[in-house]
Amino acid sequence: MKATTLCYIERGNEYLMLHRTKKVNDVNHDKWLGIGGHIEPGETPMECILREALEETGLHLMDCAYRGLVHFRSDTDPDEDMHLFTATRFEGEIHPCDEGDLEWIDKARLMALTLWEGDRIFLRLLAEGAPFFELTLRYHGDRLMAAELNGQPMDINGGD
Repeated sequence: MKATTLCYIERGNEYLMLHRTKKVNDVNHDKWLGIGGHIEPGETPMECILREALEETGLHLMDCAYRGLVHFRSDTDPDEDMHLFTATRFEGEIHPCDEGDLEWIDKARLMALTLWEGDRIFLRLLAEGAPFFELTLRYHGDRLMAAELNGQPMDINGGD
């Protein structure tokens, strides 16, 4: 099973988003994501997100908040457990990323971007200020088939 991290860096009403366009054979090609990556052996999720933020953006995160655990289950890809963070304080200057283009995006525009269906769910939870959550997303190929929030099924077709 893969263990990964993802962080949404906030600046006022904006998130720093990564438009994944540069990696070859990227499952996230042309999607907009936060920043993050694979947890290295011996590394904690917090150590990973601090390292990944620096590598991908040039920013030192000063206040990472651990917001949730997202389980991705798929019929085509290995299972993945993703540790979700947000950060509002950082130091440094943004540099180019070798995985795609970094851009500050107004939170009101997020849902208009090309996102994974499941990302829309946890972005909504973050926007609502949800307490720490556990979210399971079940995919068939690229299509979200089911979701459970804190062990309870969610209506993925428009309601909760």
